[in-house]
Amino acid sequence: MPSFRWAAIDEEGHLMRGVMEAPDQAVVVDQLQSRGQVVLRAEISDRPRWLSEYLSLPLDFRRGLDRAALGEVTRELAIMLRAGQDLDRALRFVCETHGSARGRAILAAIRAKVHGGSSLAAALAGYPRTFSKVYVGLVRAGEAGGMLQPTLDRLATLIERERNLATSVRSALIYPALLIVAAIASILLLLEYVLPQFTPIFEQAGAELPTSTRALIALGTMLGWAGPWLLAVGVVAVFGLRRLLANPDARLRADRLVLRIPIAGRLMREALAARLTRTLGTLLQSGVPLMAALGIAKDALGNRAAMAAVETAALQTQEGGGLARPLAAAGVFPARTIHLIQLGEEAAQLAEMALKAAEIHDEQARVMVDRLVALMVPAITIVMGAAVASIVGALVTAMLSLNDLAQ
Repeated sequence: MPSFRWAAIDEEGHLMRGVMEAPDQAVVVDQLQSRGQVVLRAEISDRPRWLSEYLSLPLDFRRGLDRAALGEVTRELAIMLRAGQDLDRALRFVCETHGSARGRAILAAIRAKVHGGSSLAAALAGYPRTFSKVYVGLVRAGEAGGMLQPTLDRLATLIERERNLATSVRSALIYPALLIVAAIASILLLLEYVLPQFTPIFEQAGAELPTSTRALIALGTMLGWAGPWLLAVGVVAVFGLRRLLANPDARLRADRLVLRIPIAGRLMREALAARLTRTLGTLLQSGVPLMAALGIAKDALGNRAAMAAVETAALQTQEGGGLARPLAAAGVFPARTIHLIQLGEEAAQLAEMALKAAEIHDEQARVMVDRLVALMVPAITIVMGAAVASIVGALVTAMLSLNDLAQ
């Protein structure tokens, strides 16, 4: 009787693996399903491919899906529901067509919970590393209002727009980052390897080196000696800073400080405003009450100063005041955000105006990134050229001093 290696998801969402002897694969699948498990794979153990497939299984699928995969899954679920399919069949479709084994494991576990009688929101809540509070809150509101398909459509749009903004920012900063790395590497190469090659020549000639050359040689020697120590200090500082920022008060002060940085702070404000208004508008459109929407949107911001501002505004709104005034008093979000939210409150169209504000802030953030990159690239090039030219100039000056000594 052949042996089959199998992988399945149990009722609690855990990944299970094992070996079972059975006449054929169908018997293995039936026995696993009778235990309430969702079968991911059942293959004959002596097949040549089993090892590679077995090793490709996720060791810990609790790490979750990335944003791109989450957006694709959400959009596919919305398309399937719009086509008239039931939720179980839609989940089976995204599970079977997903590209990664980790994603299939997560989706299979969610489908198993839904098939067992759980709501989709409750099943998603078991995987917080993949499905945020915003995601779960929107799905819960969509299920409660019988509008799951349009809610998933809005969710997919929300994820795609946030991902597009983050991707455009990262892509724009790649070239300046490469320039900085190249500049630092070039300067270290000249100080650590090029200049020391000429030091014995100068010493044998008995020439007195110019002050600039001596200073650069001393700097290179110091970097060669202190480099490992500086690296160790940097690593310790990074871990210490992370531990310090784990303190809520310290994190709040640090986040406020970041927002005060002249250029980066303004870009951060635009990004935070886009995230707040997009999340708030999407939640309100899906039927989530204002107070609950503010609570969910607050958790999506990530910046403690902005979170504190939204929390204060929510408390004052609950007491009967408007949302725009306390947000303006916090001084965290741009004035454009406040005016559009106030206009939405006055016209009883807060959801629509919040989404319009998100589009405006997205565009403003992209424009700011483009301008920042346009300024950074020539600035980095000039600084790098000046540094390299000063090192080469000091070397040439020293060589000329040798010629003067020979004459």
